Amino acid sequence: MTFTPVTDPVAGSVAVSALIGLIPLVTFFVLLAVVRTKAHVAGAFALLAALVVATLAYHMPIGLAALAATQGGIFGAFPVFWIVLTAVWLYQVTVLSGRFEDLRRIFDRLGGGDLRIQAILIAFCFGGLMEALAGFGAPVAITATMLMAIGLKPLRAAATVLVANTAPVAFGAIAIPITTAGALTGIPAEHIGAIVGRQTPLLAFLVPLLLLLIVDGVRGLRDAWAPALVTGVAFGLAQFLCSNYFSYELTDVVASLFGLGVAIAFLRVWKPRGADAARARLGIAAPSAVGPGAAAQSLTGQRVWLALFPYVLVIVVFAVSKLWRLGIDIPAALAATDVKVNWPILHDALLGANGKPVSSTVYNFQWLSGPGTLLLISGLIIALVYSKYDGDGRFSLKVSDAIAELWRTLVKMRFAALTIILVLAVAYVMNLSGQTVAIGTWLAGTGAAFAFLSPILGWIGTAVTGSDTSANALFAKLQQTAGHAAGIDPSLLVAANTSGGVVGKLISPQNLAIAATSVGMDGQESVILRKVVWWSVGMLLVLCTLVYLQSTPVLGWMLP
Repeated sequence: MTFTPVTDPVAGSVAVSALIGLIPLVTFFVLLAVVRTKAHVAGAFALLAALVVATLAYHMPIGLAALAATQGGIFGAFPVFWIVLTAVWLYQVTVLSGRFEDLRRIFDRLGGGDLRIQAILIAFCFGGLMEALAGFGAPVAITATMLMAIGLKPLRAAATVLVANTAPVAFGAIAIPITTAGALTGIPAEHIGAIVGRQTPLLAFLVPLLLLLIVDGVRGLRDAWAPALVTGVAFGLAQFLCSNYFSYELTDVVASLFGLGVAIAFLRVWKPRGADAARARLGIAAPSAVGPGAAAQSLTGQRVWLALFPYVLVIVVFAVSKLWRLGIDIPAALAATDVKVNWPILHDALLGANGKPVSSTVYNFQWLSGPGTLLLISGLIIALVYSKYDGDGRFSLKVSDAIAELWRTLVKMRFAALTIILVLAVAYVMNLSGQTVAIGTWLAGTGAAFAFLSPILGWIGTAVTGSDTSANALFAKLQQTAGHAAGIDPSLLVAANTSGGVVGKLISPQNLAIAATSVGMDGQESVILRKVVWWSVGMLLVLCTLVYLQSTPVLGWMLP
C-alpha cells in the first residue's frame, strides 16, 4: 500500500480541492473564535475533519492518515511541548527562589520606571534574543511569564509577547527557516536572507509602536513613541546590515542586542511621559510598593547578578550549542546524538512524485540537542547555583524542590499539552495528505498578482504548523516554481514566504496555546486569538503590498 499526494484529487480541480482542504482550518478557527470552545476541543474536531478530508477527498488510506496524525502528535509532545514545559518550569524555579522579584526591579530601572518600556525591552529585545537562539515557542513562554511578573494582566501579556514575536521569526533559531528554504530551492541561503533583511525590518520599525498600543492604548503611544521608535529602528537597521553584509545566521542575535543597547542609551537622555499614570490606568502597583519590604528594594551587586544569571546562562548555553566550533564542533557533536526514526509503515508507503519516500516522514528525536533539553539543563544548573547562594537569608531553594516543581508544572499544563499534540496532528495530516500544498498551488495560479499573494502562503503555512521553518518546507519550492511561471524573481517569492510566515506565527494554535498556558489562561485561546488576529492581518497586508511593489520597478531597486 503506497500513497502519493496530488493537488487536484477532487473533480480534477485544484481550486475545489483547495477549498475542501481548508475545512480543518476553518473548523478549528470557527470553534475557537466563534463558538468559543476550549482549544483542545477545537483541536480534536479539527483533527477529525482533517482525517475525513484526507481519506474521502484526498484518497489517503485511513491507516496512513492515522499514522500521519500519530507522527504529528509525537512531534507536538516532543520537542514542541517539551520546550514549553521546560521554559515555564525554568521561570518557576526563579519564582520559588525569590529572585524574580529582583529581576522585576532591574527591568524597572532599565525601563526608567515605565512599565510600557519594560514590556518592549522584555518582549521585543529579550524575546528577539530568545527567538534567535531557541525559537519553537520558547521566547513566548519565557517572556510572557516575565511580563506577568512585572505586573501586566494575563491577556495584555499574552497579546504583547505574541505580537513582539514577529519580526525576529524569519531569522529565528540561528535562521533555520532561511537555511531550510535555501536547501530546498538551491537558491543560496545568503541571498534569501539578504532579501528577507530588506522586508522584515519594516515590521521591526512598527512592532514596538504596536506594543505601546496593546499595553497602554493611544495615550501610551503618544507618551512613549520616541524610545519605541528608536528601539524598532535600531533593531531593523541591525537586521538589514547583518543579514546583507555579515551573517544571516546571527542576524537576530546582533539585532536584539543592538536594539536593547540603543534603547537603554536613549532612555538616559529622553524619558517617556505619564509612567505613573499608565500604571494607575493598568491597575499596577508602583515599584516602591512591590516586594516584601523597603529593605528588599536594595539591590546589591550579588543580587543583581543572581537575578540575571538564569537568562545569561540560557543565552550562553544556546549560543555555545548553536555556534561554538572552535576546537570542538559542539553543534555537530550535539546533532550526532539525534536519533532519526523512519515513521513505521508511513515512511515506506508515502511517496513523492519521484516515487521515493518523502523526508517529512522521518522523525528526528533530539533528546539532547533540542531546545527543551537545553532549557532543562539550564534550569538544573540554576537550581544548583541558587541552592548554594542564598544571599542574606531571604532566598533559599532546594534542588529537590526545583525538580518537584517540574512535575507540578506538567500537571498544570496537561490540557495545553493535549492542545499542542492535537494541533500538530492536524498539521501533519494536512501536510502529508496534500491538503496544504493544494491550498498553496491554488493561490499560486494567479499569475503576476501572485507577488501580492505570495506572503499569504507563508502566513497560512506558519499558522497551521506554528513554524516558519515548516512553512518554508511546505511552500519554498512551490514559490520558486510559481515565480518562474509568472515571470517574477523566484528569490523574492521564496523570501516573501519566509517573511509572510513571521506574522502567521502569532495566530498559530500552537503559539496561542503556549501563550495561554504561560499567563494562566488555559482554555481561553479564543480570547487571545480575537485580541491579536487583526494585528496579524494588518501586518500581513503591509508585507503583501511591500512584496508586490518589490516585484515592480517601483521598489525593485530594494532587492540585492
